[in-house]
Amino acid sequence: MATTAPTSPGLLTGKRIGILLENDFVEEEIAYYRRRFREEGAEVVLLTRLWGHPELTFTGHEQRAPLTVDGDLESLGYDELARFHALVVPAGMVADRLRYTENVDRHAPAVELMRRAFRIPRLLKAFSCHGLWLVSAVPELVRGRPVTCHNNLVGDVRNMGAHYRDQDVVVDTDLITSRTVDHCHLLARAVIDRLGAPRALPSGQVSDGR
Repeated sequence: MATTAPTSPGLLTGKRIGILLENDFVEEEIAYYRRRFREEGAEVVLLTRLWGHPELTFTGHEQRAPLTVDGDLESLGYDELARFHALVVPAGMVADRLRYTENVDRHAPAVELMRRAFRIPRLLKAFSCHGLWLVSAVPELVRGRPVTCHNNLVGDVRNMGAHYRDQDVVVDTDLITSRTVDHCHLLARAVIDRLGAPRALPSGQVSDGR
């Protein structure tokens, strides 16, 4: 599994962050996460459903930039998942593509990954913009919890039983959500604050991104 090595020691030294990928990702968002988390010393791993291939190359939404991924999310059982400190579901069409399942009576592998992840409270789950699409089939994961999301998803998250907040970023213990891709710096800041500082943001508090 290819990883992005940290550039220097920092608040996230020794931490491992997974970023889910598929076609139509937002290039600037993924580049920002990779750079920002590496600056704080984290190891960054790109993850996707590989469909039996050793690696897949995806195309970005705006510049059609290619990005090759060899991290297989289907291989992440509890033991392997426990090696991660955060999972990030980015904006764009990533979540919608990853929630595809050939058998409508079974959850997609990425959805099953989220079910396992939510059973590990110390593992941060961060969703950007449309990212909460990924858990629409398992609404119990966010039912009763405060979240934010893109305006287009407000009805969806309310139907999932989550409590929508009109904020750019919402932090609820192990669940971090941000409104749009333009707020990816706030989501990254919240992840860094939660993982890197003993004075982690309390439940529901909004990060100012500084």
